[in-house]
Amino acid sequence: MLLLIVHLTLGFRQLRERDFYANDPLVKRLLGWRRIPDVSTICRSLSAADEKCVANARDLNRKLVLNRLVAEALARITLDFDGSVLSTSRNAEGTAVGFNKQKKGARSYYPLFCTVSQTGQILDLHHRSGNVHDSNGAEEFALECIRRARAAVDNAVIESRFDSAFFQEPMLVKLDQAGVEFTVSVPFERFAELKGIIERRQRWRTLDDIWSFFDCDWKPKCWNERFRFVFVRQQVKVKRKGPLQLDLFEPRQYEYDYKVFVTNKTCGAKKALIFHNGRGSQEGVFAKAKDGAHLDYIPVRSLHGNQLFCLASVLTHNLSREVQFDALERSRGTTEKRSPHWVFRTLDTLRRTIFIKAGRLTRPQNRLTLVMGANQKFQTDLRQLLGSLGYAA
Repeated sequence: MLLLIVHLTLGFRQLRERDFYANDPLVKRLLGWRRIPDVSTICRSLSAADEKCVANARDLNRKLVLNRLVAEALARITLDFDGSVLSTSRNAEGTAVGFNKQKKGARSYYPLFCTVSQTGQILDLHHRSGNVHDSNGAEEFALECIRRARAAVDNAVIESRFDSAFFQEPMLVKLDQAGVEFTVSVPFERFAELKGIIERRQRWRTLDDIWSFFDCDWKPKCWNERFRFVFVRQQVKVKRKGPLQLDLFEPRQYEYDYKVFVTNKTCGAKKALIFHNGRGSQEGVFAKAKDGAHLDYIPVRSLHGNQLFCLASVLTHNLSREVQFDALERSRGTTEKRSPHWVFRTLDTLRRTIFIKAGRLTRPQNRLTLVMGANQKFQTDLRQLLGSLGYAA
């Protein structure tokens, strides 16, 4: 696992690219090895992994993130839940053909992730095949993540945000009973009654020039519990059809797009809407993990081996944030969208500015020394980073 984390931190994707640093003395020194294993050895090790190995790696990642939440003593912890497609061209164990907007017909995994909005880290993941629904195993996974977060920081307010795939009465009831503040998108097309409520509504409260909203207590006919539903409409420009007249003074036509979400929050509908819209930041976490830590790569054919590599990518992403927590000052407090408290550098930026720099190992007076080119900006950043980690640069 340590070799995989180093491999991904250096920016390499495929396992065979280990040849580019196989003789690097710094990598050997970091790993404590005299020789870097061959590609075939790494593949055999991944293929020999079992369920216990995966469980231990998940536990390690959870402890890393939860320890950071304890250290920061956050007043609010916002957990976002969503799935992300990991496509592959190989016929790997556990993959299946499912919904894949980018690569239609490709086999894939579809893990469910839990991310912490305030730190931008991935707390845990539930690995699944690519042909399952978003809600598959979601209830147990979400409640377990919430339980662990509450056990770690028992005085914090726990919040959660979900998309429409998780809109189910049993899940909402359990979240409410657990004291979790939540917002969940409502699958508009499944409930014809919502259309009638919107058509009968005469007065909408204005959020800005584009958004307006109202809220009410409602429940589907098959439900037993009532919840607070917030109805939102967005003013959009109508795409013109037919010949276009080049007239600068021709008026534009507008229509409305509608969406609904359910919540148990007691704040105003405006704050609840802004909070719910903030869940889009989770897509940014996925994008950074896939781009910087190659979360979307499937290296071997075995299921547990691919799960281990996925967890190595998650650990690499989380560690790239971890090294910045103490080195950077908090740039913002708790925002309505629950944006991260820090402005992080991406893993690619850390790689270019800190991790990968030309140098040479020498032994003046039999003392191992790394000699690098003099650069004031690099020295300042390195001293700040090492100082925050408790080392003298």
